[in-house]
Formats: sequence, structure tokens, C-alpha cells
Amino acid sequence: MAATLFFFNDWAAPERLAEFWSAAIGYTTLGAAGNYVLLVDKAGQQPKLLLQHVDEPKSGKNRMHFDIETSTVDEEVARLESLGAHRIEPEAIEEHGNRWVVMADPEGNEFCVCNAGHPD
Repeated sequence: MAATLFFFNDWAAPERLAEFWSAAIGYTTLGAAGNYVLLVDKAGQQPKLLLQHVDEPKSGKNRMHFDIETSTVDEEVARLESLGAHRIEPEAIEEHGNRWVVMADPEGNEFCVCNAGHPD
């Protein structure tokens, strides 16, 4: 039996973050019910993302984060900034043949934009 990856994430304002993440990664909002908003990949190839409302504010660094891979890091960073994200680190990090920029979504949840590929 094949397993399917499904991410549940806690957010203070899932409806607002659903708009950001849908635009950021090309997902669509499948539906919302109560404290939940479900995002899915339009092609049905990627994991589902469930945004869950929680009252507690974010505290500290995320224990897990998303990486957005692209062949045009600087352009993708600019696009995500136009959607409401911001840089956490002012400069890109280069290590092991990879380059990435540490960012945060409008609610302060960390993610990275990195070049597509694998470390040397």
C-alpha cells in the first residue's frame, strides 16, 4: 500500500495564509470548514496542505519548514516578497553547491527559496 504525504500546519489566520501559499506554490483552495482550509496541487501530484487555525501565537523557529526550489532564486524571492513574504536573512546563503534565501510568510513562518538541484 502506497503512503500519501499530507501536511497539517497550525496558523493564526489560515484563510489569509491560504491566499499567500496558493499563490506562492501554485496550489488551489479546495475548501474550508470550521478551523480548516485545504490546499491542493492543481495537477494532483504534490502533497496536500491543510491549514488549521490555532489561537496560540507562533513562538520560536519552526521545527519543520518548506523549501521552494527554483532555477531563478532572486526572481522567485522578489515574487514572494510581492505576495507578502519577507527575508529573514538579508543575503543568500551558499553552501555545498546550493544557494538559498531564508524567508518568512506573512505570519512569520520560515521557509527557504533555493536553487533546484542537489548538493555537490
